[in-house]
Amino acid sequence: MAVTVLLVDDLAELRVVVRQALRLRGGFEVVAEADGGAAAIEAARQHQPDVVVLDLGLPDLAGREVLTGLRRVAPNAQVVVYTGSAVHDSEYVMERVEGYVHKDQNLGYLIDLISDLGRRRHQTASIEVGPDRRGVAEARRFIADQCRRWGCIDAIDNAQVVVSELVTNALVHAGTRCEVSARLAQGILRLEVTDRGSGMPDPQAATTRDEHGRGLLLVSMLCLAWGVDALPGGTGKVVWAEMLALSDPAAGPPVSGKASAPSGGGADTRGDGGDSEENGSATRASADRNPGRHRRTLRPTARRLVSVAQ
Repeated sequence: MAVTVLLVDDLAELRVVVRQALRLRGGFEVVAEADGGAAAIEAARQHQPDVVVLDLGLPDLAGREVLTGLRRVAPNAQVVVYTGSAVHDSEYVMERVEGYVHKDQNLGYLIDLISDLGRRRHQTASIEVGPDRRGVAEARRFIADQCRRWGCIDAIDNAQVVVSELVTNALVHAGTRCEVSARLAQGILRLEVTDRGSGMPDPQAATTRDEHGRGLLLVSMLCLAWGVDALPGGTGKVVWAEMLALSDPAAGPPVSGKASAPSGGGADTRGDGGDSEENGSATRASADRNPGRHRRTLRPTARRLVSVAQ
């Protein structure tokens, strides 16, 4: 099966060059092209490409907005930045893409990287839960089911604790339905909870006498990294967490795709949200918080990020 590619660049001539190089290499299908950020997000939503080749110097949207939009509509896509412009927030960008190549480098670098990424497709699934607190139990069952399907049984307990905290915070503070996504790639399980609330998670320091208030601190202890990405236009946020989840091929075949709400089955089906505001978490949403405040420098899925910039 060919690796599907979305080309995003405001220069039509450059898109032609990259498309031709992919055709000559073989094994690729350019499913769409876009000359702006908004068009790129819509094309990604429609075509769900395996790889997005993205220029950050687009005329309508800033790099952060485009990346957040792409991740939201096509979480399975792997993004390779191919740019000739200086990026003032390059560290932010490089933490969130699978490859970063300057246009003054040999085009072969880019094609080699796309070819490599095409062989490492993610396993992903997602579900909508809420708005009532029963959504926490649904999310726990969903994560347990996906871990079993992907063969990372040992990650189930920690993944359920983490998703309980993230979903509880979303349901309590945003008060709307939220989307829970899971992605497994190279031994890293990434959990994302997207809601439409305006506030940001703020870990509260709990004293020895407090019964609650340790929810996000627990997430921090169980995960390699976690953080918050604001959606464009203040329309909500994505809270994500990443943890080790080494899969056992003997546990079962990989399954990916959009999941419906699971019913029953081996996971803990308690409706409590772990360390929730009622059952444990004093985490508060604050609209004036910096979305990146709690981000750590380590982002495991970026270990295979390739940069050939000089």
